[in-house]
Amino acid sequence: MGAAPEPLRTEESPEVPAEGATPGGSVPAKKGAVVKGVLLAVFILAAVAAIRFTPVLGYLTPEGLGRFLSMAGFWGPAIFILAYAAGVCLFIPGTLLTTLGGAIFGAYRGFVYVWVGAMLGASAAFWIGRTLGRELAASLVGEKLKKYDEAIERNGFATVLYLRLVYFPFTPLNFGMGLTRVRFRDYFLGTALGIVVGVFIFTFFVGAVRDVWASGDWSGLLAPKVLFSVALFVFSFFIPKIIKRIKGD
Repeated sequence: MGAAPEPLRTEESPEVPAEGATPGGSVPAKKGAVVKGVLLAVFILAAVAAIRFTPVLGYLTPEGLGRFLSMAGFWGPAIFILAYAAGVCLFIPGTLLTTLGGAIFGAYRGFVYVWVGAMLGASAAFWIGRTLGRELAASLVGEKLKKYDEAIERNGFATVLYLRLVYFPFTPLNFGMGLTRVRFRDYFLGTALGIVVGVFIFTFFVGAVRDVWASGDWSGLLAPKVLFSVALFVFSFFIPKIIKRIKGD
């Protein structure tokens, strides 16, 4: 006895989706995206609560942290870099961490250690956001927002560089960029270049003040590196206008 012929599919009789399936992805996939999104929200809330309701910030002083790092000896710089990276992921203000780097290690070493720590933290926060939140963000993006998401992917380096130069809040941007379609390479390079100005300004100025305070010679505040860092700080506020003018031309 032959098998019954398979019914023909025509434009008038389209294939019916499987039970439980929804446009844009399966139910399990969407549930997984929601679970990851919830985990990201819990992580962020827990990090903020840990900083707000625990004495962590009380230990982040030049005296307290400097004493701990000096006891660590050779490993002091590495510990500071890792602490900086962790602090970025835990929403500790980047300005505070950068200031500590300049105050503890001085202008030159402070600049290097802060920049490395900031890059590690920015990369880690990006991947946390990308791993836990990108799927949910993509499912929530409508047609109007989709074009902006695609534009960020096409112009990732320029977008990240611009946002870094205009002092957009550091940690929120790290997580937020992970939710977009920006390539990690563009994000990394834009961040690496974009934070140089801010890190230089704070570490060199704070490092110079530390040296002046230690020596008691206040004329050191007129040192070229101090004046240059102050001038660069003032100039940095004009960078967005300069970029807009260049783009307008």
